[in-house]
Amino acid sequence: MKTDVMDVLIVGAGPTGLALGIDLARRGVDALVVEKADGLFPGSRGKGLQPRTREVFDDLGVIDAIQAAGGEYPVGMIWRDGERLGEYHMADPMEADESAPYASSWMVPQWRTQEILYARLTELGGRVEFGREVTGIAQDADGVRVRCADGTELGARYAVAADGGRSAVRRALGVAMAGRTVDPKPMLVADVRITGLDRDNWHFFAAGQGPVTKDSVVLAACPLAGTEDFQVYADFPAGTEVDLSPDGVRKAVADRSHLTAEDVTEVRWASDFRPREALADRFRDGRVFLAGDAAHVHSPAGGQGLNTSVQDAYNLGWKLGAVLREGADASLLDTYEEERRPVAADMLGLTSGVHRGEVRRGEATSQLGLNYRESSLAQETRTSPDGPVLAGDRAPDGTVAGVRLFDAFRGPHWTLLALDAELPGALPGAVRVVRGPAHRTYGTGLFLVRPDGYVGWSGASGAAVPVAYLGRVGLG
Repeated sequence: MKTDVMDVLIVGAGPTGLALGIDLARRGVDALVVEKADGLFPGSRGKGLQPRTREVFDDLGVIDAIQAAGGEYPVGMIWRDGERLGEYHMADPMEADESAPYASSWMVPQWRTQEILYARLTELGGRVEFGREVTGIAQDADGVRVRCADGTELGARYAVAADGGRSAVRRALGVAMAGRTVDPKPMLVADVRITGLDRDNWHFFAAGQGPVTKDSVVLAACPLAGTEDFQVYADFPAGTEVDLSPDGVRKAVADRSHLTAEDVTEVRWASDFRPREALADRFRDGRVFLAGDAAHVHSPAGGQGLNTSVQDAYNLGWKLGAVLREGADASLLDTYEEERRPVAADMLGLTSGVHRGEVRRGEATSQLGLNYRESSLAQETRTSPDGPVLAGDRAPDGTVAGVRLFDAFRGPHWTLLALDAELPGALPGAVRVVRGPAHRTYGTGLFLVRPDGYVGWSGASGAAVPVAYLGRVGLG
């Protein structure tokens, strides 16, 4: 099979595909993103960015634009029969500190997040081709060839399916995706303009009498930060065919609140879905990788889907770059599924728990505590660590000898922290070194931080990073 077109073909220009494109572009990897639609996704659907995703966006060079485009989530307000019943706090509060500068969810409509990622990708010289539908895929030991609906073919050394829950690539590969319905009731979600409703609160409209519960809320309207829109959503009895027309959306709002149909002055986007969870049997098939919704589908509760998807891309990007550009052993790519599939499986349980009201948003949904301690890339060689950060953990932010760690980590390189520790005898030139005294978060020792901000190897003062480890990750 001749693969003379590119290094990596990414199918799908959602947050996953665009984030992966950015990571590959800054590593000098020749990649192309193809998208079936004629443009970027137009709706607000995945509007919540978790703290860990904001850290990823900091590294990818888009955090300033993300911060400017969004805002904090407003306090909930419960309504019944046109009367305000009181406030409702959707999430447990989290305070930012030196180790975690982004401590809360940040609201940015998905369409705006994608615009920001697309702008960054094109700024780095990345390419996106819209209106390019993938209909088939074939591969051999040397590469991948993708067939498109327009009769053309594209060749690549590797391909990534980031084309959503109904992934055409996943189906073409024959990779099964086991799942279940979280809630049989279909849900409407729409972006609308509303008059007569303040933008200081996330509004929840309850029906019936007695205590307000999750099941008694029949409509929600959330003001979308940085826009004039509200995202409204409502569920319907199982088996209902949801009317997505502007009049249908207006009727849903009027039937479930004190607002009138005329108060909905514009319907900008509408969709329906049935909350479900599903997990692909595998995240890799030869030279093709599954990422984002193509690999795992979540209930939207808790705002984990988009965030887990972006972090799939962040995990895979540096590994593809290391194999394609740094001479890393191809076996490094096996660690993508090894690390990300267990995370996705855990997220399915978490999001379903939030949907059922069993788990509170906050620390549990921040994704700051996710780790790869069980990964074959995590090598903790200290016999008596004197701090909480171990190999496989997220590398916290902080300041060491006047250097902010996230500033040191930013970019497609590895970083060695030497905290009250002597350096190994020899280090690859591609590793950035930060030296300083013992740190209150890390303690002492040597911490080799991966390009995706996790500690890969940790050792005592003067310990040498194993040659085999360096070779495996492209530093040998």
